[in-house]
Amino acid sequence: MAGGPPSEVQIRVLPSSSRRSGGGGGGVVHPVEVDSPPSRPASAGATPSPIVYKEVKHFKKWMPWLIPAFVVANTVMFIITMYVNDCPKNSVSCIARFLGRFSFQPFKENPLLGPSSSTLQKMGALKVSKVVDKHQAWLLITCIWLHGGVFHLLANMLSLLVIGIRLEQEFGFVRIGLLYIISGLGGSLMSALFIQSNISVGASGALFGLLGGMLSELITNWTIYANKVAAFMTLVVIIVINLAVGILPHVDNFAHIGGFLSGFFLGFVFLIRPHFGWVNQRYAPPGYSPNSVRSKFKMYQCILWLVSLIILIIGFTVGLVMLLRGVDANDHCSWCHYLSCVPTSHWSCNTEPAQCTAYEIGSQLNVTCATNGKSGLYNLSNPSDSQIQGLCSQLCN
Repeated sequence: MAGGPPSEVQIRVLPSSSRRSGGGGGGVVHPVEVDSPPSRPASAGATPSPIVYKEVKHFKKWMPWLIPAFVVANTVMFIITMYVNDCPKNSVSCIARFLGRFSFQPFKENPLLGPSSSTLQKMGALKVSKVVDKHQAWLLITCIWLHGGVFHLLANMLSLLVIGIRLEQEFGFVRIGLLYIISGLGGSLMSALFIQSNISVGASGALFGLLGGMLSELITNWTIYANKVAAFMTLVVIIVINLAVGILPHVDNFAHIGGFLSGFFLGFVFLIRPHFGWVNQRYAPPGYSPNSVRSKFKMYQCILWLVSLIILIIGFTVGLVMLLRGVDANDHCSWCHYLSCVPTSHWSCNTEPAQCTAYEIGSQLNVTCATNGKSGLYNLSNPSDSQIQGLCSQLCN
């Protein structure tokens, strides 16, 4: 019984304008699903058979929900932190006092419009002495959900939305969620090894991990990008600019570097894609016999995957052992502190916590800064420790 040719399943690829690496022009091609496929002309006397386009699951778009959930979680944690801070009760002066217990610490104490250092520590900020002496290793994770102020929160959350949603659309919530959390841990770990006198909070390490993952994703999936060099150079410029900002004082560039390196190697592990030769073979029409059997990944992708996994395991293991043993990485690298802050005539890199002596004279409190010798006399009886620390920060800054 004669009949027309069998229906075919074809892979159709189109340049995707929605995927850009770091905002650059490196478009990448994606298999897409067509709702109303056209018909293929048939030979004389034969019935035309439709071409059925099929979505390729390895390149499908995901509905982003985890990154927005991270933004909500960080915002909620900041609101809770400000509620616990309760500036009117614990400080002599506050900014925007009409907000009640949500008002901010004085600018001299916290220029980011946020809580006090003691409140951040109470909420889970990273303090190396607690990790080493009290074995509170969970602070390496909790600190990435806290922020020092409104400006800090807005900058990080806007960046997270711009970078994270695109990645979650491309790779799904599981891989991007793991990339975010592990990169944040890597940033906290490097920060703790090099900056041991101050507390550390913020999602910057995790954000730089997403940037690092974008760079390694571009490298490992190099063959599917249309404008390779443009995408690569755009992303590199963005990364360099962001790292350069980290040499300013009061910015923890070690968290940025640690997060970036973690995300860079994790990208080779989590963000690997099969090449199109394997995809075409996998979704070929029934009865199609390829000339040669193709492997799912190219050799260089497999090598990068294995090498990166080994580096990650060794790096995190060695870093955790060094931290828990109380090692100060600056003792083994005399110049590394310049990676986080370069002193100039316009600013100092000394960010040691404020220390003061305080004593009461009747109903007055006398506070003297130990670093610059400034003193202040305040009409304050029975002051709390947080109130004294706030006054100390104002005097020393």
